Amino acid sequence: MDEKRLRAEAALLLTQSSQLLGLDSHPLVLDLACGTGRNGRWLAAHGAQVTFIDRDLGRLAALPPQCRALALDLETGEAKLPKAQAEKAQYDIVLVFNYLHRPLFEAIKESIKPGGLIVYETFIARQAEVGRPKNPNFLLTDGELLQRFSSWETLHAFEGDVGCEDTPCFKAQYIGRKPAK
Repeated sequence: MDEKRLRAEAALLLTQSSQLLGLDSHPLVLDLACGTGRNGRWLAAHGAQVTFIDRDLGRLAALPPQCRALALDLETGEAKLPKAQAEKAQYDIVLVFNYLHRPLFEAIKESIKPGGLIVYETFIARQAEVGRPKNPNFLLTDGELLQRFSSWETLHAFEGDVGCEDTPCFKAQYIGRKPAK
């Protein structure tokens, strides 16, 4: 897949923040609830080693050789990432887009290396006024990502209308760096 198409498919938050991501160092990336893998694929095209996790990998096409995919329902049992794939402080970057399962926040934090990044973008409560999702379990409250990562260095934070295909789309965006220790 060519760079232009990959860039078009990847989230703007990711492509517009590429200078923050340290792609020169071939980071280890975890793409949680990856769906089609559009964001992880974009990072893989820039040399990242990506682990894609989703409960259904049917929408994920063939992966580059430095990548792997794991079928895993993140919401069953205890909210833990699999030990072999998300040992504490294993990943340089964790991506979460359009997904919210609050019991995973601590496991996500633990899976990121000191100095590593979280890139998170998902829907906020105001989205229910204009479309889906409507279930409050899948909608962040005002300032929730900032609160969840309050001890981290905030590199980017935004809440509001990001516009999705010419319609209002209300999301929170957060890029944060884990403290060095």
